Amino acid sequence: MSDDGIPTDELGELAVDRQVGHRRMTLADVARVARVSTATVSRFFSSPDAVSPALQARVETAVRDLHYVPDASARALVTGRTNTLGFVIPTLDVATFALGVQSFQSQLAESNYTSLMANSNYDLAEEARQVRALVARGVDGIVMVGMEHEDGLTKFLDEFEIPFVNTWVYEPDSEYPCVGFDNREAMRRMGRYVLDMGHRDVALIIGGLSDENDRSRGRIEGLRKAMAERGLSLPSDRIIERKYGITEGRDAFRQLMAQESPPTAVICGSDVYAIGAILDCERMGIRVPEDVSVSGFDDLEISRHLNPSLTAVNVPAREMGRLAAEYLLARLADQPAAKRMELDCVLSVRNSVAPPPVRT
Repeated sequence: MSDDGIPTDELGELAVDRQVGHRRMTLADVARVARVSTATVSRFFSSPDAVSPALQARVETAVRDLHYVPDASARALVTGRTNTLGFVIPTLDVATFALGVQSFQSQLAESNYTSLMANSNYDLAEEARQVRALVARGVDGIVMVGMEHEDGLTKFLDEFEIPFVNTWVYEPDSEYPCVGFDNREAMRRMGRYVLDMGHRDVALIIGGLSDENDRSRGRIEGLRKAMAERGLSLPSDRIIERKYGITEGRDAFRQLMAQESPPTAVICGSDVYAIGAILDCERMGIRVPEDVSVSGFDDLEISRHLNPSLTAVNVPAREMGRLAAEYLLARLADQPAAKRMELDCVLSVRNSVAPPPVRT
């Protein structure tokens, strides 16, 4: 007999099988070693709160000793669920997307769900391919970024009865579920703040190619609206679109500063562009904010440590990830869930925006 009261020949046989790889440990093996029923082991994995602490300890010990890994495919055949949700993001380079995915995954873990992530590279056709691939792998639900998707994608998800939710956007009249913020209003708020400082000559560095990026398009519209409220316009040569990156931010800023009459404020659609702009200011001998003001959109942790610290729109990435998980879990459990959830974006006011310089 072992210290756990299991016959040594039984444990020895299982150990030999595991070492030579004769067979994969099964739920029945765990039940036999833990001296519980297979139903108890099943509940341990699916509803651990329904198992007493004493039995949990015995099952945990057996799982550890046997190096048991639950067979997800077998469980899916029984339940019709894989307990896996998919998250398709536009890029792996944006830190706020990483924060959202991390929060999403943490929320799922509390309900014994896991996540699969895919990258669309800001390409709607690629997003559709990744969504279809995740559905083929058996995910129970999908999170996407943005409201616009390739034609037929939402119909495809509806036909397969795969619940989904759009994030990083909020449209009160949308027929599809969304959890996020109003990109127009968030950028309008930043625009008003910069204009209140006295700026009238403003430029915008934006990313994601607005023809396939409804978030970027909304931010352009928001800044234009803020300027129109003051009787101002945002000419097309004051809008620089670039792929995401610090180098791209530096290049875009240099392009703006090379214009015959450079702007006094550069509003960036991402903190990364703003970081690039501030770095190039240092290289060019331009003072921020004395000579030019720079603002961001994300409020990354590094932004508060810049010199000067960056004024930025704070994107509630963690909250979006958590609420997206809660929405899908509620749908899968046939529980009521709000179809549209709006989050607020606040301005983190720091030291990179000031009144414009006096020009003579």
